Amino acid sequence: MAAVRTAKTRSRGRSAASRAGSGAPASRRRFGIAPNEGLTYGDCVHGRLVNTGRWTRLGLAALAFFALLAGPGGVAAQAPRDTASKAPAAPDSVAYELEGLIVEASRPVAAMAGASAVELRLDSLNALPSATMGEVLRRMPFVRIRRNSRGEDQPSLRGVEERQLAVLVDGIPITLGWDSRTDLSLIPLTAAREVTVVRGLSSVLAGPNALGGVIMVGITGGPFPERLTRPFRLQTGVEHTGAVSLAGEADGLWRSGDGGLLVRAGAGYRDIPGLARPGDVSQPAGGERLLNTDLSHQNGFLAARYRARSGRWASLSSLAFRAEKGVLPELHVQQPRFWRIPSVWRSVTALSAGTGWQRTPWGRGDLEAMVGIDLGHQQTDAYESFDFQKTLATERADSRTLTVRLLGEHSLGPGILRTALTLADTRNDQREPDNPGVFEQRLWSMGVEAERPLARGGAAGSWFADPVLNIGLSADGAATPQSGGRPRRDAIHAWGARVAGSALVARGAARLHGGVSRKVRFPALRELYSGALGRFEPNPELGPEVLKVGELGITGSFGPVEAQLTLFQQRLEGAIVRTSTAAGKFRRENRDEMRSTGVELLANWHVGALSLGTDLTLQDVQVLDPTARAGERRAEYQPEIASGLRLYAPLPLDLRGWASVFHVGRQHCVHPDLNRMVTVDPSVSLDVGTVRRIEPRVPGIPPLRVGVTVANLTDAVVYEQCGLPREGRTLRVQVEVF
Repeated sequence: MAAVRTAKTRSRGRSAASRAGSGAPASRRRFGIAPNEGLTYGDCVHGRLVNTGRWTRLGLAALAFFALLAGPGGVAAQAPRDTASKAPAAPDSVAYELEGLIVEASRPVAAMAGASAVELRLDSLNALPSATMGEVLRRMPFVRIRRNSRGEDQPSLRGVEERQLAVLVDGIPITLGWDSRTDLSLIPLTAAREVTVVRGLSSVLAGPNALGGVIMVGITGGPFPERLTRPFRLQTGVEHTGAVSLAGEADGLWRSGDGGLLVRAGAGYRDIPGLARPGDVSQPAGGERLLNTDLSHQNGFLAARYRARSGRWASLSSLAFRAEKGVLPELHVQQPRFWRIPSVWRSVTALSAGTGWQRTPWGRGDLEAMVGIDLGHQQTDAYESFDFQKTLATERADSRTLTVRLLGEHSLGPGILRTALTLADTRNDQREPDNPGVFEQRLWSMGVEAERPLARGGAAGSWFADPVLNIGLSADGAATPQSGGRPRRDAIHAWGARVAGSALVARGAARLHGGVSRKVRFPALRELYSGALGRFEPNPELGPEVLKVGELGITGSFGPVEAQLTLFQQRLEGAIVRTSTAAGKFRRENRDEMRSTGVELLANWHVGALSLGTDLTLQDVQVLDPTARAGERRAEYQPEIASGLRLYAPLPLDLRGWASVFHVGRQHCVHPDLNRMVTVDPSVSLDVGTVRRIEPRVPGIPPLRVGVTVANLTDAVVYEQCGLPREGRTLRVQVEVF
């Protein structure tokens, strides 16, 4: 859901003197250290974040309105923040604070070394207490979250699926493992402060298997605070279905000069007896809740960061959860999965340390090291029928992934040179009845990236200024030392490259950005060897995928409108897709090419307390393979149009209301019973809510925020995947104490 940015927003700039002194960035914002600014995409993959039915006639009119405003006639001479480069700075500015600024939108972030990005802060009551990553990303522009037949929330972006997208938690990838993806319906965001999504143009520093984009979750990031504005926070929520959620956090701060120690700890709890069933959905067991959609989820986190006066720093972030959940059976097939997950737990710990920017014989440089420890266990039970009484099979798996990242940056005249080495070893002890064994995969990636301004500054009011060029190369590899007793695969090596750039245009009102890139993904162990309890036929002969991306966009402020428009084309060669077999199972195969071409628009309009935001994705995604049948040349679950419209407005009685409309166009999926592609109808859903802040006049009683939300107000039937509807109309009441 769109963010509500409260209390303070701090904007920083750099002077010419600070830049000239070292040739390196004078300031930068990162997860573990000082309140620094001027980020590039390389910063983000290093573990830092930037500050930063039918479609309605109203939605189409709003999109056209924003497109007109973004034209030259609506441009105001208002320089955007330069997030494209650390070395070449935007026009000189000074640090200042804006008290009480409220921004209620997912913000388009100016090009990160040529890439397009959008950020969301998690200080909004619209987000559920103890929310999961899947729930939060559903409200992010351009990202589509689909709950699959395994009950997992998985992202899709620009025609590429979850295994081509990297998810980083404080710089540590959590999508390297047995399946090269993670179930976002279980990853808690109780500890998270900010989420940033970078689309396309993956940096060569992002590590292995980061092709079509990066989703970054920040826990220990942000400026080192002068004081704690909210040392304690408690949230709770209830739903008419009987669901209960609770989250709490306590922080401590010890300052010492410019450094100090910040510690955060918290926990969350969710109990959902089942999701509300839309009125037009029929299911064999009946009832007011969707069958087998219960969830019990407990999570906790600990985060700390230390900063010395010298600039050296260290940080720790650790989150863990334990859950039990049901899996909604597909309602469109004769033999759906009757699954339950009675036990699943996971812990992710990231340890980081760095020198901060220090003088060297050649200028200034920075070294960092990160270690990630990802441990987990899951049990999956398969049942005979909808009554979930007789167990047919049980799959148990223990997983362990160790990740080491070494990062270096050094001034390069007026530019900067960055390097990153990522090593990951994932091991899975799979106790699947028809496919037991110990499986291990080793992945590595070495990237070098140089960024340099092509010219310093520019004439005041010029239409083109401050051009920046970013060039990167990477070498990647994968090996399978253990393959469950089956023949091991030989080591595979590949290369990646990226050329991108940006420049201020339109008299400094916007930043033009774009580039091209090539990245490779190696097949996951599950894709190669797993039968998924008899659902898939394994295919150990799968080859790697290669994604080639081209992108051109513009981001800036145009009067009262903040907007980003991006054109893209992506070619996924050797794409791994699922096909149906004569036995009624699925099989993964490499297809010649999957091509996606499209345009994205994100715009926010603010006038006083009124805020209106919209996003639109138009894309054409095709599977190009002369050997595929005509019906299989469409990509699964890739709509040609997806859009959203969000409105925030003041109401009487000191209330603040909001409404969100989401539209997803027609999609297609493989029907295993029919052995062909079928159509998923378009859908429109509407969420509404209101929030009020209450300031008790009694000393000692903290302020409150109370919110009432109705999700899916019209009780629309929304299918994210064939035969798997989303929740129906749901009433939710939330209270926050801080």
